[in-house]
Amino acid sequence: MGIKILLLVVFFAAMIGVGFYCKKQATDVKGFVLGGRSVGPWLTAFAYGTSYFSAVIFVGYAGQFGWKFGVASTWVGIGNAILGSLLAWVVLGRRTRLMTQHLKSSTMPEFFGARYNSNALKIISSIIIFIFLIPYTASLYNGLSRLFEMAFGIDYAVCVIVMAVLTGIYVVVGGYMATAINDFIQGIIMLFGIVAVIAAVLNLNGGFMGSLEALARVEDASVSTTPGIFASFFGPDPLGLLGVVILTSLGTWGLPQMVQKFYAIKDEKAITKGTIISTLFALVVAGGCYFLGGFGRLFADALNVANGVPMGGYDAIIPAMLEKLSDILIAIVIILVLSASMSTLSSLVMASSSTLTLDLIKDNVVKNMSEKKQVLVMRVFIVVFIAISAIIAIMQVKSANNFIAQLMGVSWGALAGAFLAPFLYGLYSKKTTKASVFVSIIFGAGIMTLNLFFRSSFPTLLQSPINCGAFAMLAGLVIVPVVSLITKKPDKELVEDAFSCYNKQVITSAKKTLGE
Repeated sequence: MGIKILLLVVFFAAMIGVGFYCKKQATDVKGFVLGGRSVGPWLTAFAYGTSYFSAVIFVGYAGQFGWKFGVASTWVGIGNAILGSLLAWVVLGRRTRLMTQHLKSSTMPEFFGARYNSNALKIISSIIIFIFLIPYTASLYNGLSRLFEMAFGIDYAVCVIVMAVLTGIYVVVGGYMATAINDFIQGIIMLFGIVAVIAAVLNLNGGFMGSLEALARVEDASVSTTPGIFASFFGPDPLGLLGVVILTSLGTWGLPQMVQKFYAIKDEKAITKGTIISTLFALVVAGGCYFLGGFGRLFADALNVANGVPMGGYDAIIPAMLEKLSDILIAIVIILVLSASMSTLSSLVMASSSTLTLDLIKDNVVKNMSEKKQVLVMRVFIVVFIAISAIIAIMQVKSANNFIAQLMGVSWGALAGAFLAPFLYGLYSKKTTKASVFVSIIFGAGIMTLNLFFRSSFPTLLQSPINCGAFAMLAGLVIVPVVSLITKKPDKELVEDAFSCYNKQVITSAKKTLGE
């Protein structure tokens, strides 16, 4: 217990110290929200990766999809690395940095408003972000409850409050730069932690080959009658696996808190290095998490499985796998999951508060809002968002409110389904119309909301929020160009001005380098 408490104290002290260290850089909007657009490759890459992977991934998704797909769930992590990190940086990184700076936008709604010359579009998108980021933020706490109960025997509510308060302090004080530096520290912990945990858990069943052989002997007739299916290449449900890969990988392209990382890139070298670092980080952390979860069925004797599902739900799987580890390894796991959760939490509340302040309050509610007042309002909203998310998380656990849990699952699909296509085409296509963006955003958020309330009325394949979210994203990629063909063309002068940033001459065209 002494080791666990000591590591937690050191961890929290470092996070708070970084917040106060970065205080001087968070005095204006540009510094508070984007770190002055001067964040280097390592900090940007780790900020992207740690915002991507949270306790939801380590405890929830790794346990759930590892149980359903077996070792084939590793494909989800590989997809996260290639599609969610590598291609996201290659396709979006440079263009996002160039056009957002040219349009003087610090948030995704602000980008939409400037790119498509629509204040209504900015307001609608900011409201959608506000609605769906709050429950997603609350879900970050869920993965901590069983782990803290296992390690400390303390009440879940205490854990949530402590995490919320400490995260709030360093984000409010230090802004984006404090978040980025802490993300780097937390990312290092995640990298070493996941490797150590995988090695220790596999060792409980005779190492990698012993664990794989044991998994091949596991049978579940309710899933498949094929022998060794959970140790196979694609698992028992390849189509379902593909849906998870698409949602958790392609989804990052449309999530405000993920895309916003590209706004702050310092220079061309940061893009090149950041792409490599971010991809390798995702491969180790995401690939490791899902690979670990793939062996969850080997611990079925500790899970009280009934009708093919653990009695304590899928969130009980990873904690059950860790119970037999040494105290020092359990302490590392606690810090690992805290790191994953706090990094994502800080990213989400920064995105929420900046969006609500800059896109909804500024100019619409409060006219002539000074820089100082904007930063103050964002800090206030950060506290409010963290408080609301903590209350929701505690209520969900205390009352076992399934509605809230379902809403959390819908959040990712709604945000990515609404914004992926409008943002991507906004960077690449001069023909994209304002009407097509409205249709895409309404369709993406609308279909996921309907899925939440009327799930049984959907086709069987789309009753899963995972599959429905993947469908919403892919549908948006079709909706935007099709609707653009039949609606009023965008103003040519406005479009040419937006795309002029790519033609700025540096060493070569700005499409290939940011320049210095």
